[in-house]
Amino acid sequence: MTDLGTRSQESAEPAAPRGRRFGSVELLAVLLVLLVVFRDPLAALISDPRLQTWTTVFVSVLVQAVPFLVFGVVLSAVIAVFVPRSFWARALPRHPALAVPAAGLAGVVLPGCECGSVPIAGSLIRRGVTPAAALAFLLSAPAINPIVLTATAVAFPGNPEMVVARGVASLIVAVAMGWLWLRLGRAEWIKLPPRPHEDGSRLKAFVAACRHDVMHAGGFLVLGAAAAATINVVVPEAWLQRVADNPVLSVIALAVLAVLLSICSEADAFVAASLSQFSLTSRLVFLVVGPMVDLKLIAMQTGVFGRRFAVRFAPATFVAAILVGAGIGAVLL
Repeated sequence: MTDLGTRSQESAEPAAPRGRRFGSVELLAVLLVLLVVFRDPLAALISDPRLQTWTTVFVSVLVQAVPFLVFGVVLSAVIAVFVPRSFWARALPRHPALAVPAAGLAGVVLPGCECGSVPIAGSLIRRGVTPAAALAFLLSAPAINPIVLTATAVAFPGNPEMVVARGVASLIVAVAMGWLWLRLGRAEWIKLPPRPHEDGSRLKAFVAACRHDVMHAGGFLVLGAAAAATINVVVPEAWLQRVADNPVLSVIALAVLAVLLSICSEADAFVAASLSQFSLTSRLVFLVVGPMVDLKLIAMQTGVFGRRFAVRFAPATFVAAILVGAGIGAVLL
């Protein structure tokens, strides 16, 4: 009996905590060590002029974009953790038609990347904000906030009108989609998942949000920079020029590229600036479409709002962003 009692007590005791798993930070450390160890062979590999061009474009995009990305992630985490979610329910007008443009303009006051705007919009709907206003905020916050517009000004130093065009076009699309949802949207198309219980201190939540967003958005930035460098090196200049010379084809091509690359809005301007073969209007469409419709956003919208919402909202936003971006580009650029 004693042995049985002892065994039952031992089995009831919690298992010893396992060692820390090999995560993204450890992987990054290993890659840095490997780069240092094999720096001489790698230097020989990039001696080819085409590879040197690829490396130059890739590194220049990263060096310009990373400070804005980090600052945007930190500010987004501060807002997500320390600003009460109920603030916007009290601040927005009660009339839905007036709440939509107010929520769109709120993107300037409450900036955030597109990854953070989706759960915030879901929280606003849970707090009683009309879905049309929450969706207008979802689209505008990643596109018209001061960090993104400042990054755009740095990426296009000789074209200050690009900043104005991006802000105006993005705000018009956000408000138009909010009003469109107010007119045609149905409540049953949005199905919010149960909200998990939040534990831990605000400091822990802030650190976790920063860590997650830096690794997540940083990964997409690296992919975007690599894609931009590859396009500049691999794709024949004659092909790029042929697409760029066609006004309609160039707009559609960069709109689709924005969806596929899924670059964080704090860094996409530097990738757009590197695509110098294309007109300012087509690159404006790239900057308007990217923060509103891309692969990771469609996946996040499906998870937060449901599949019935995503299959309707994403294509409509894609078309609206192309039309408005091309129209504003024709007028201002």
